Amino acid sequence: MKKRGFIFLITMFILTISLNTLVFAAEVDTAAINAKKFGLWTLLPPIIAIVLAFITKNVVLSLFLGVLSGAFLLQLTYGNILYAIPNSFLMVVKEILNSLSDPWNAGIILQCLVIGGLISLISKMGGAKAVAEALSKGAKSPISVQIITWILGIFVFFDDYANSLIVGPIMRPVSDKMKISREKLAFIVDSTAAPISGIAVISTWVGYEVSLIKDGFSQIGQSTNAYGTFVSTIPYRFYNILILVFIAISAIMLREFGPMLKAEREARKGNLGETIEIDSKEMQPKEGIKLSIWNAIIPILVLIVGAFLGFYLNGYNAIMAGKDKELITLFNNSPLSLTALREAFGASDASVVLFESALFASIVAMIMGVWQKIFKISEAIDTFIEGSKTLMITGVILLLAWSLSSVIKDLGTAKFLVSILSNSIPGFLLPTIIFILAAIISFATGTSYGTMGILMPLTIPLANAVYSGDPKSLIISISAVLTGAIFGDHCSPISDTTILSSMGTSCEHIKHVKTQLPYAIFIAILTGVFGYIPAVMGVPVVLVLLLNVVLIGLAIRFIGKPV
Repeated sequence: MKKRGFIFLITMFILTISLNTLVFAAEVDTAAINAKKFGLWTLLPPIIAIVLAFITKNVVLSLFLGVLSGAFLLQLTYGNILYAIPNSFLMVVKEILNSLSDPWNAGIILQCLVIGGLISLISKMGGAKAVAEALSKGAKSPISVQIITWILGIFVFFDDYANSLIVGPIMRPVSDKMKISREKLAFIVDSTAAPISGIAVISTWVGYEVSLIKDGFSQIGQSTNAYGTFVSTIPYRFYNILILVFIAISAIMLREFGPMLKAEREARKGNLGETIEIDSKEMQPKEGIKLSIWNAIIPILVLIVGAFLGFYLNGYNAIMAGKDKELITLFNNSPLSLTALREAFGASDASVVLFESALFASIVAMIMGVWQKIFKISEAIDTFIEGSKTLMITGVILLLAWSLSSVIKDLGTAKFLVSILSNSIPGFLLPTIIFILAAIISFATGTSYGTMGILMPLTIPLANAVYSGDPKSLIISISAVLTGAIFGDHCSPISDTTILSSMGTSCEHIKHVKTQLPYAIFIAILTGVFGYIPAVMGVPVVLVLLLNVVLIGLAIRFIGKPV
């Protein structure tokens, strides 16, 4: 009996030591242990999210079930399914609450909601319509109409929905007068919606993109200035940039190819198609008011200037409160030098600054509206709240994307992918492969947000391993996720911005998709082959862009035909 008791005590001691060792190892690197333990199963959450997004076309449901499947795997630690089922649901709720309680994440969500409110205020005050009408007065020919539509689309950089619902209806009568096809107008409007908002330094998109970058770097245990990284990706967002170049060159040359050529030639004969009216009350100015461009210019300038001042002051305060004596000395001696500005912007908290500047710009817009007696203060607040509601879905997608990223991190999905792919994918092809995968997912789902949320947590660890931490190659890979997602969303027939562009220009939706698709695919091929491959091989980005501009010009000149 004593012998059995002794053996029992020894066994318990060994088990205790083993469990403590496992717990300690888990604390050291839970992800690495889970990656080894679950193997291919670590890919289940992103695969479920991707496949369901294809099938259901519902990114919220797909992301939620992706998070739930990952939580279920993590709760299967003890091999008890009955235990794992309820606890996996509780874990999903916990992950969402943790995402929401993070100050950075909360700032990003608030920033998106406030900018939605600001857009609504500017629209109700007639500012956006006034700017559009002022520009449209200079439209005297088919070339000038297309170029002015292009410029106006760039001007409404802060939101893709606002672009589609403002630019299209304003420019359509002018476009019809010059016998430009609805298909070409819809293409210009659609191409200056998401592609512009996705690379604008201040927009309803930037908060989401920055948050994904920050979360992706946490997967590899690095803290980075996510906003600075986002800005660094802009020169490598080849699709976004080149589609704008394509519009300008084709407009100036008045040459088209594919289905667009047929549509333009029919339009010149006067066959413009049936006018389809849309209900876009949320973007229409209040009845009976006098339109003024300053109702758009002043709030937007306040937003932009406030953001840049906020970046500097926020970063300045952070540096002066820190322990880096060299930087403190720099700011004491040369606070406005280029080096000081760069360091201040790098040290700033983008989520806080963008929220503050958007809120201040909204207050200014309210004051302007009340001062001009466009609406009472209560109406201004209601307008702001209604505008914020339009971006509520963005907050939901953000929370689910962050939760999926967290679950994927705990499962060790990125570490597993790195272990099997880091030595098998040629470095020069990785950004192109990422771009293609992002394009396929976003085309099938009609959403760039969901695609970014699924791929970013996987791309950053993989690219970091493939390129051994090379920052330039990592930035190029990040840009491939963001750009591929926008390309697929841009030409997807089920994308909300594609649909809104058709509606806003009174163009039959299928005709818009069919005429736009060849142009979008052409630019996507240039992006993948003549953009990312030479860029990641070390060719300066300026030369890469110049090469592609030349290729676009040659294609329009020799493949395109005069309208």
